[in-house]
Amino acid sequence: MTQSPPAGIDIADMTWPPPPYRSPVPPVTGADGVRRFDGITYATTPGYRPRLLDVQVPAGEGPFPAVVWIHGGGWLDGDRRYPPPTVPAELLHGAVLAAGLALVSIDYRHSLEAPFPAQLHDVKAAIRYVRAFAGDLGIDPNRIGVWGESAGGHLAALAGLVGPGSPQGAALEGAEGVGSGGTGVRAVVDWYGVADLVTLSEHLMPAMPGTEFPDPYEALLGATVAERPDLARAASPVTYAEGSNPPPFLLVHGTHDGLVPYSQSEALAAALEGAGGEVTLQPVEGADHIFLGSCAVPDIVAGGVAFLARHLGAQA
Repeated sequence: MTQSPPAGIDIADMTWPPPPYRSPVPPVTGADGVRRFDGITYATTPGYRPRLLDVQVPAGEGPFPAVVWIHGGGWLDGDRRYPPPTVPAELLHGAVLAAGLALVSIDYRHSLEAPFPAQLHDVKAAIRYVRAFAGDLGIDPNRIGVWGESAGGHLAALAGLVGPGSPQGAALEGAEGVGSGGTGVRAVVDWYGVADLVTLSEHLMPAMPGTEFPDPYEALLGATVAERPDLARAASPVTYAEGSNPPPFLLVHGTHDGLVPYSQSEALAAALEGAGGEVTLQPVEGADHIFLGSCAVPDIVAGGVAFLARHLGAQA
């Protein structure tokens, strides 16, 4: 006797193995007219949690240019829904949407789940997904920028510089989720991201009393920099600046950053300038990591939004 599938389930939709991504479901539209797609599965890999993204689309007629937000957390922690504690989500999200930009917030595999380049593969997969489903999401697939902080800034810089023609480009593009399609972006905002893991290995990590926190660089690489200098170079944005025809970059970094020294952004700015790229290096005087000690966070957010709106052609 053959049993029927449970009510509400179409057996034609049941597949094994599970699909590598899920199509967007209809959005929820708020009283403000913003359309929200929450928890879209943009990539799956057996043995790992599904990678999710959220999309917020401004009220009005699209398609809209989009900003892909990449969270920080030392590649070990973090969540697509929450900016750093110094930057209220309402401030960041509201400023992006008010500028006529869609916001795509993504998760990615943490380093103790999978070492580099898994994180970059996930970022690339998210960009491919947004392009593939741009019509459903109300996004212009030709106007996408990336914005990240700390570990997310590092990944945003890599997303802006690494392409199929880069050294090891095919291996770094990955094939997660939507397995093919362009991953180029038109602008990058990098807040206090790592630029050169080789030189950074000489910087002593600040002590974190009462916390058993793995070394983030060793966790990212699955080895020490001394053991895998080749992988450290492959994970360093400065490696890809030369010959990359880079998109415009805005680098914002606290001058008293004890976790990722300001010199990291100086090094990336110099590499980008050497490649003929357009780059703005904005120091935040006296600020530590995540802009601790600065009262200028609203202005810093506004500056990032204005930079992206200008380069993505947004119309508020």
